[in-house]
Amino acid sequence: MMRAQIALMAHRGESTTAIAQALGVSVQTVSHWRTRLVRQGVEGLQEVSRPGRPRRIGEAQRLELLALACEPAEPDGRATPTLDELVERAIERGVTKQISRSHLQRILQAGDLRPHRVKQWLHSPDPQFRQKVNEICALYRQAPKGSVVLSIDEKTGIQAIERKHADRAPQSGRARRREFEYIRHGTQALTAALDVHSGRVIGSCTDRRTQADLVAFMEQVALAYPKGRVHVVWDNLNTHRAQTVWNEFNARHDQRFVFHFTPLHASWVNQIELLFGIYSRRVLRHASHVSIEHLRQRTEAFVAQRNHAPKPFKWTFAGFELQTGEPLRFKDDANVRRPKKGR
Repeated sequence: MMRAQIALMAHRGESTTAIAQALGVSVQTVSHWRTRLVRQGVEGLQEVSRPGRPRRIGEAQRLELLALACEPAEPDGRATPTLDELVERAIERGVTKQISRSHLQRILQAGDLRPHRVKQWLHSPDPQFRQKVNEICALYRQAPKGSVVLSIDEKTGIQAIERKHADRAPQSGRARRREFEYIRHGTQALTAALDVHSGRVIGSCTDRRTQADLVAFMEQVALAYPKGRVHVVWDNLNTHRAQTVWNEFNARHDQRFVFHFTPLHASWVNQIELLFGIYSRRVLRHASHVSIEHLRQRTEAFVAQRNHAPKPFKWTFAGFELQTGEPLRFKDDANVRRPKKGR
């Protein structure tokens, strides 16, 4: 197909360099096939016989080797087979009489197959998965009139770790070196609320993560947003599901808070997780905190910096209506809104 494209573009009068850039190949490759085309015509685009010994393992055998690599190493145990085990299995089943592990590895690489690698995924058993995701995505795209949308969660077990010995600075050709030993000074829990449309952050560090701590944080949120409806997006943690506690909380604040729960095993729907990722990279990774107070100061500084020039995340996932044709709706009291198509 690449050779035919070279021939068609050359017929249109395009230069060798332009053809090479358009097809992502070298100038020498384009020049070679243009020369073959001029000398031999269309037949020159066909493959010619190559010198050397023909393939000892045919295409059918290669497919069987790829199929063997997809099988588990043990039916009720280890899943990923080694190259040596695949070689033994291929010979035992008569796929080939002999093959080296390096030859098998090249066949697997040519088939873009890596049987030793495993990528995990987590299925959500929530029967209302699509409805909940669509509702939350609608809130992310546009807040109901006169209301705000907050993404709230807790990051627990944040360790205040002090490096026992100072790092050695990086040098040319050598990465930064770090001593393995460290000193623990305790842990903190960060509870944060992200205004998804303004980017403003409210954060609070506590020694523990209890129901009382969460209620106290929500009182801070109520003070920060004293008027209007407040839509809260958070996960299914037991402290979030304490209906009696939040009924009492809502009663104290004129029923202004509406709670939206992400589907089970779907923390990616909660935008606050994006903020926690940035926090981990900029405050915790490769850091040395000499005390809990030091960790708190740096955490509070991070929140203050975010609020100095708040910037919301650009949420690109629009929900499942594009794949299923389902209408995307969210409820605000008796009003039901439907975003325009294309948003």
